[in-house]
Amino acid sequence: MLGFFRPQLYSTAINRIDPRELRLRGIRGAIVDLDNTLVGFRTLAPLEEDALWVARAKQADVRVLVLTNNGTPWAAQVAKDLGVPCIPRARKPLPHGFRRALNVLELESHEAVVIGDQLFTDVLGAKLAGLEVILVDPLVRHDPWNTRPLRWLEQIVMRGVPRV
Repeated sequence: MLGFFRPQLYSTAINRIDPRELRLRGIRGAIVDLDNTLVGFRTLAPLEEDALWVARAKQADVRVLVLTNNGTPWAAQVAKDLGVPCIPRARKPLPHGFRRALNVLELESHEAVVIGDQLFTDVLGAKLAGLEVILVDPLVRHDPWNTRPLRWLEQIVMRGVPRV
């Protein structure tokens, strides 16, 4: 049961993931969470190094798609500014949004990876959809009120799991 909450890989930040290494492993697409993975909570745009990661992924022939529970026009605008498709109001962890992302990217599940900062949305949703997942640290430590209890539970679930 706990396996559904355990990522295959861990990185301190999305910009520390090498898109060329993903491509060498046969990964052709990255389904990326928006809030606190690509853009910090209460921040309007990605940090330069995170926007550059998207550009590096494209150069490595890794397609990027933003999959977010955020339904605001801002979410779609951030993706548009990065030149990538966006699926808002994804209702993660339900697997439908992840499957829709695969359809948009025109990829099979073994050709894509999910990158996100939350166990109970990104990791669980990816696992339910049969996708590999890379957990990253949240960009900022302050979360909205509805995420705080889940962060506490994440600490319990991740106890003893190496974060290398």
